[in-house]
Order: sequence, then C-alpha cells, then structure tokens
Amino acid sequence: MLIRSGDEMPDKIYMDLLKAIKKYHPSEDFSMIKKAYALAKLAHERQLRKSGEPYIIHPLAVAHLLAELELDKESIIAGILHDVVEDTEYTIEYITNEFSKEVALLVDGVTKLEKIPYSTDKEEIQAENYRKMFLAMSKDIRVILIKLADRLHNMRTLRYKSEEKQKKIAKETLDIYAPLAHRLGISKFKIELEDLSFRYINPDAYYDLVDKIARKRDDRINFVDKIVKDIKIEIDKIEISAEVEGRPKHFFSIYKKMIGQNKTIDQIYDLFAVRAIVESVKDCYGVLGVIHEMYKPIPGRFKDYIAMPKPNMYQSLHTTVIGPEGEPFEMQIRTYEMHRTAEYGIAAHWKYKEGKTTESIEQSEEQKLNWLRQILEWQRDMSDNKEFLDVLKSDLDVFADQVYAFTPSGDVIDLPAGSTPIDFAYHIHSAVGNKMVGARVNGKIVTFDYKIKNGDRIEVITSQNSHGPSRDWLNIIKSSQAKSKINQWFRKEFKEDNIVRGKELIEKYTKAKGIPLSEIIKPEFTQVVKRKYGFKDWDAVCAAIGHGGLKEGQIVNRLYEEYKKKIKIINKNNDVVEEVFTVNNTIAKQSKSGIVVKGVEDLAVRFSKCCNPVPGDEIIGFITRGRGVSIHRTDCSNIINLSELERHRLIEAEWQNLDEKESSRLYQVEIQIISSNRVGLLVDISKVLTEERIPVKSLNARSIKGDKSIFNVTMDINGVNQLTKLTKKLNGIEGVEEIIRTNS
Repeated sequence: MLIRSGDEMPDKIYMDLLKAIKKYHPSEDFSMIKKAYALAKLAHERQLRKSGEPYIIHPLAVAHLLAELELDKESIIAGILHDVVEDTEYTIEYITNEFSKEVALLVDGVTKLEKIPYSTDKEEIQAENYRKMFLAMSKDIRVILIKLADRLHNMRTLRYKSEEKQKKIAKETLDIYAPLAHRLGISKFKIELEDLSFRYINPDAYYDLVDKIARKRDDRINFVDKIVKDIKIEIDKIEISAEVEGRPKHFFSIYKKMIGQNKTIDQIYDLFAVRAIVESVKDCYGVLGVIHEMYKPIPGRFKDYIAMPKPNMYQSLHTTVIGPEGEPFEMQIRTYEMHRTAEYGIAAHWKYKEGKTTESIEQSEEQKLNWLRQILEWQRDMSDNKEFLDVLKSDLDVFADQVYAFTPSGDVIDLPAGSTPIDFAYHIHSAVGNKMVGARVNGKIVTFDYKIKNGDRIEVITSQNSHGPSRDWLNIIKSSQAKSKINQWFRKEFKEDNIVRGKELIEKYTKAKGIPLSEIIKPEFTQVVKRKYGFKDWDAVCAAIGHGGLKEGQIVNRLYEEYKKKIKIINKNNDVVEEVFTVNNTIAKQSKSGIVVKGVEDLAVRFSKCCNPVPGDEIIGFITRGRGVSIHRTDCSNIINLSELERHRLIEAEWQNLDEKESSRLYQVEIQIISSNRVGLLVDISKVLTEERIPVKSLNARSIKGDKSIFNVTMDINGVNQLTKLTKKLNGIEGVEEIIRTNS
C-alpha cells in the first residue's frame, strides 16, 4: 500500500488544474470548482486505485485533460465529480442541489456510461448498452468528452490491471472510443488512445516498431529539419507569416500502413509529415504554390479539405511531394483556427470567447453532428440489436476513406469510398432512395453500380411509379445508412409476404428432413425460440426467415431440440423404443470427454469425425449399435439428413463445465480459407496462427480458376470462442473473402 504523506499530492494536482484553467478562462471565481474538489476528496477518502494511489488523483487527472481541451467550468466540475455517484453514497439529487442541474446531467450521463460492459460474447447486451450511450450523448455532447478523458487516463494507467483486462479494455478502446474521438475531431485524444490500445493488444509488434523507428530517428530528423528550413526560407520570400514544423506520425498509423500495404518499415517513407500553420485561408493556397514550385507533387495525392471539410470538421490542405533526396513526404497546410479544430474538434466550441452565447455553441454543435442524429434514427428504426451493432461498428470505422460529391444545387455530400448513386440517394433522404429509378453523373446517365469519384455532380432520378428498392442493391451499396434503409423498407413493405414466405420455408425444410412440423411448432417450443432471438411473436420469427434475417434450418433445428427434450430413448438389443418423459426425470451421465448425455447411463461417448464438434457448438448424441453414443454438431449434414426412423436414435447431449474443459482440452477442427491470390498471403495467415498460438496439424494450399486460392488448415483449438476469435483475425487479412468450417 502507498504510504501517504498528508494530502500533498492531490492538492498539488488540484493547484496545477487551476493554473491550467486560468490560462484560457478569464473568470476569477473558481469557488464551485473548489467545492467540487472538496466533495470528491471527501467522497473518495478511503478509496485507492490499483496503483495504490489515492483515488481522487483519477478524477483530478480527468479534469486536467478537460482543461487541456479548454472546456467550460461545468465540464471541469463534472469531470471532478464523475465517479462520485457511481462509487459513493452521494446521489444525483445531491449534485443538483449543491451545484446545478447542468452539472448533474453531465455527471449522470457519465455515470450511466461507466456501467456499460464490453463483451464480444454477449452482443445483445453490448448493443443495448451502446444504445444507452448514444442517447446520453444526444442530450449533451460534453458527456462523451468527459468519458473520453476518463478513458484516456484509464488507458495511461492500464499497466496496473491484469493482462486479460488490459486486452479487453484496449480492444474496446480501439473499437469504440478511439473512433468516437475521431468522429468528434479530437485528434489529440484519438492518437494517444490508438497507440496505447496498440501497445496492449499487440505488445510484440508495438515494441518492435518502436525499436525500429528509434534506430531510424536521427536520420529522419535530419532529413525533415532540412526540408523545414528550406520551406521556411521560401515562404519568407513571399512575406507570408508561417510556423513550419516536422512531426512524427504515430505508431498505430504506421503499423496500419505496413499491414494494409504489406510493407516493411524500410519501405514506409512518410514516417514524418511537415506542417505549415498560417494566418488566413488565402495564405494556405499561397504556401501550397510555394511547395509545388519547390518539389514535384505526386499525382492523385492532393486533397483540399478546406474547400470540402471532413465530417468531423477537419480542414487542411494535404499534398505529397518528392523531397530533395527523391523520398516522398506529406505536407499539411492550415490556419491557426483550423489547427485548433484539428486538435480539439467539437471541444473547440466550448472555448471561452467574449460574447459567445450558449445558443451559438448549440448551433455549431448541431451543424457538425449529423452522424449522431443518424445513429439515433437507427436506434428508433432497428429492433434487432445485432443489426444495430453491426451498423454502428461499420459507421464508426475510423479508417474508411471518403469521397465527396455534389448535389445539383452545389451542396457537398461525403460518402464512404466505393459508394454508388444509391448510397447518394439514401444519404439525401430515405424517400429519395426508395423512389429512385436512375441517376445522372455530370449530366450523363450511369448504372446503379457506378462508383462515385471525388467532385462528381449527381442527380437522382425518381418516379412515383417506382416499386421501391431492389434486393440486388444490397450487394453493390457501400454505406451503412443505405443498407439499413433498404432492409427497413423490405421489412415494412413486405411484412405479410415475408411471414408467408417464412412459413413456407419452414414447412419445406421440415418436410425434406422428415421432421414432424405439427409437433415442433407448439407454443411451449416456439416460446424458447422467440425468447432466444428477441422476437415478440411467432409471425415476427417467420418474417425474419422470409426476408433472410434468419435461416429456416437454424430455427427448425432449435425447435426440434426442444421437442426432443420430451423424448426418452432406450436402447435394448438394438431395438429403439420411444416414450414421453419430462426433463426433470432425465439421468445425466458425465463422461471423461466433458459431455453429459441425458436419458442413458454407462455408455461410451466419442466425438464424430464427420463434423468435429468443439465446446460451444450445439451438439446432439446418436446412439450407435455397439459403440455407445457418437456426438455430432446439430448442423452436421449426417444428422440433418437422417431418415425419420433413424431420428429416434438421437439423444440430447450437452457440454458440462464448458469453461474448465475449454482451458484444459484441445479439439481438432478444419477450416477452409478462400481468398484472392497475392504474394505474402501464406505468410500473413501463418503469422495470425502463430500469434494466437494455434497448434497446426496440417496446412494445404492450392490455386483455383479466377485468380483465387484455397487454404485448408487442420488445427487444435479449445472451443468455439477461440475459433471465432481466430476467424475474425483471419478475415481481417487483405484478400481473404470467406472462411468455412469444413467437415473431415
């Protein structure tokens, strides 16, 4: 335990906080901040952090980060108090009475965010909690600014957590909070959150990169210093006042480029960028002219984010040129105001300015947060939590490139790279997309799958006689917004048709598999399915099957499993007898394999090689003649295609002590990776398998027609969770198109 010497350390941090606030805030009245510190100090008096430090240091550090963003007093006070309601006996009502309703709303918002668990294994809960988070943001965007500061300080002190928690928190930070910082334009937070997450998620790659960059550092600094000096001389000649500086690119940015472009550190030249900061927009273009006169620009690498700002308010000129030694480098040119917005994003709106009213702040915020309103609209439209989570993660993708197009009236619309006129139409309004029958680009009719280019002028052709969107559109559109709107239209417009189609698919499937439909769709069985998938009634389940949201086999197999819980199988002299019984009367016999077979005793249990079940799979037993019970996956083709007579030999089975068994036993599986053919693909696949410490039994590769490759990998894993994690990583490899779990 840390030996404390009075309250010197917290008091010193508090005094430093006041100094930081006084640098940008003209007010002399800091009485409410002092009062907040006194309350937080008292509330957290007996609490210590994992590091052994007094807990009060954390909220003070959060408040200091908010002061670096030059936020208002209410945000600073809420930062100091953000854990008081969560971790102590004080209530929101108390905060309201002692401070203000505004401060209480901020504290309450962050308190709710603190309760959000991050679990990739419980997507339903995860999605529901993110819904709550964005609702809190919609009431006051400062809520997420406080949460980002809180997360940044927690990441800075993450070394005191266990390795498991480090990776879990870092993954959440990289998936959600760093993208949020990017969306809000706060590069100051985004860059550090990414680098810290990278350090804990992949420490070997991180420290290897740090070491390699350190060895090249002196040469690069000399290279950039010479360029900065030369540029400054030329800018002075045209009498433009400018600050010119070189800056290293952050580690995660470099790592992304190495992975994305399949390059080594020696092949990445722009480890540094050069930036010029000037007084006016006119000066920006003047400096651009100087740069292009000094160095040869690389075609296609000039971007004007001043004329067409990014959605997160970022403005700057970017150009990549060939340096004096033949090496390319990136040049950024912006005004001081643009630089502040680039660093602080939406937080720049809370900087104290004489005469700036709350109304003007709200107007600025409203103009820049269209994406947040879009997410709130999705919340209302989507009842399926998993679909919402997929759309959310896709929309928060930090690394998606943008294209900029114009409406006929000259408004700028930004869309993900690869977008089509359909994406453009749905960005304008869902009614425009639903009535779309064609499009003109730069005055010429184009096909629906035309890929929009920067600067295109797009006119959407609509008709009241349109029958609505086509399902084929879902295969060519790029934006999450368009996909969401099209799926929503199909669900609403064809609900009755989807219900009928869903019921037909169920009937067809059960007939083909010899399953008694009338027996499995009884309320006692359908209730289980409705609860599992979150539907209100059976028609909603059928509608989901009808529009492709669920597979009929998935639902029928689950219903059949519930039905079989009423069936007891007895094997006597190779004859099969069926009798009805209740689950409570079953006999459970655990074998060394970790499998519980219900209804029988003293039978050998073995794993079927036709489908290789592993812990986490839904399984079923099949009573063999003389060899005990063979365990299959419920989606095994041999089980699905059993005749009605043979189905009487199926018996309920389940995994027992799943977590314990997963950690102590390995199971063999085979996967097939289908990808485009490229150099280095095998190396990338092997790297992922090595990083995940997967024992590989065999790896076979072959090329097929159409410039494709197929890799068959046989390996040992401890369960479905490990296989899912591995599959996600393999899917992230450039060129990988599909991963299939195969049968032996």
